[in-house]
Amino acid sequence: MGSSQFKNFQKCEAAALAELRGEYKREVTDALLVGSYVDAHFEGTLDIFKAQHKEIYKKDGELKVQYKQAEKMIQRAERSEMFMQYMSGDKQVIMTGEIAGVPFKIKIDSYVTDKCIVDLKAIKDFQLIWNAEKKQRQHFINYWGYDLQGAIYREIVRQNTGKVLPFYIAAITKEAVPDLDVLWVPDDDLDSALEVVTSLAPRFQKLKNGELQPQRCGHCDYCRFTKVLTAPRNYHEDCEVYEVEC
Repeated sequence: MGSSQFKNFQKCEAAALAELRGEYKREVTDALLVGSYVDAHFEGTLDIFKAQHKEIYKKDGELKVQYKQAEKMIQRAERSEMFMQYMSGDKQVIMTGEIAGVPFKIKIDSYVTDKCIVDLKAIKDFQLIWNAEKKQRQHFINYWGYDLQGAIYREIVRQNTGKVLPFYIAAITKEAVPDLDVLWVPDDDLDSALEVVTSLAPRFQKLKNGELQPQRCGHCDYCRFTKVLTAPRNYHEDCEVYEVEC
């Protein structure tokens, strides 16, 4: 299990399991590909990425606008001495271990040996994000579960090296004029996130093993696509869910 798979199960067990079984494939959006473009540059595989993704080009062979923007993001990052220091570690370092008896594998974007763990993120902007389920605005690190990812990475690195290293997010935005920052996720946050991983990982593993039936979130793309109507519903049920008067 990896951090992305764990977070997928956390969002919707049914969708995550269907994807693992090859019954469902998530849409590959431009937003995801822009992030992958930036990742590929820093790991030194951009030529391979370009060869594998012809959809990033226009008919005349030029990069599409959003990928020209990705080039701007890369150029902005490379103008920051501090940003590049954090991205100067060993790239795509793979380590394995176990959490709560569940095998985990991690791939670190920039591993500065014995000093820190750094993950590169290409994000929309640094504004707080509205979480409709929790009915509150959240920092992008919490909204996207990067604290969970950091907890997994820190624990697996500890198991492999005996060292508890700090975890950082090196983030650059997709704005017309890219912004950037290096954000430290405090150890207390990672401790709390690791408790979440430890409590949920065994259930997710049982789902993968076919020992449990997955729960549907009811609102993701997969759940909408596979929704089966069985009987009319009282619309007041929705009002209760959204805590509004009908």
